[in-house]
Amino acid sequence: MYIYDELKQILLEKGIQKTDLVKDLGLSSRTVAKIAKNEKLSDRTLDRIATYLDTDVHSLYHIEADNLILRRLRTEKETGSSGGLYHELQVRMAYNSNHIEGSMLTEEQTRMIYETRSLLTDIAIPTDDILETIHHFSALNYVIDRAEEPLTEDIIKNIHFILKRDTTAVQKLFQNAGEYKREENTVGGRETTPVKDVNREMKNLLKSYHSLQTTTLEDIISFHVLFERIHPFDDGNGRVGRLVALKECLHHNIIPFLIEDQKKAYYYRGLSKWNENHGWLIDTCKDGQDTFIELLDMLKIPY
Repeated sequence: MYIYDELKQILLEKGIQKTDLVKDLGLSSRTVAKIAKNEKLSDRTLDRIATYLDTDVHSLYHIEADNLILRRLRTEKETGSSGGLYHELQVRMAYNSNHIEGSMLTEEQTRMIYETRSLLTDIAIPTDDILETIHHFSALNYVIDRAEEPLTEDIIKNIHFILKRDTTAVQKLFQNAGEYKREENTVGGRETTPVKDVNREMKNLLKSYHSLQTTTLEDIISFHVLFERIHPFDDGNGRVGRLVALKECLHHNIIPFLIEDQKKAYYYRGLSKWNENHGWLIDTCKDGQDTFIELLDMLKIPY
């Protein structure tokens, strides 16, 4: 929802009526009425109003999510509150998503890193496991901030960059954080999209996804499968894919799913057997939705 409190304040300070926008800018009364209704104005209209008022477009409004879950996450993120949904999602998603990919950190250690920015351990933990946990916290912040924007290649690449920057993997000559793969790779013994075709296939995937009239949980899961089969990055595809799925659930006001490490065998089976039976992965993701709902219920958060 677009909230135009800032625009209304500028008009008040300058002594300008909304009817002046009709007269001076040639806007229709219907367009100006959208301001009171908090409906989205076109980019062109916003540009014209900003120029007329000698201000920046982004100083005219702020966005307030219709999605109750997203609003809660943003509020808790901005206030820095602890023990709530944002706090728990940061810990649980970082732990489970990284552990699925082989991280040695326990959930308790992940929680310690998040809550105290320190780690107490009696065994050696790879530096990358620690870095990727910290980076996952930042990547989740990015997803929450960009949740209402249409999914783009840049957003996907930025998630990868945040996750993988300064890790050992990207220090190898053939890897680069935030950029598509330079070497051929496989997933679960299955060939993935050749390097030369990744750019084209990612564009086709996004074009097909954005052509949907409405977007359901099943559509997001299908996108996740096709993304993982392209496997566009040298490393980190699973974590990026799960964060993208979270973003799209928040974007389309769908309760997100949290894939727990203990369910990874079912998750991997669903990915590899998608062509044979969509239901296996869909059921696993719906089970992940139930996990998320249990968290909401525990925190007494409406949805």
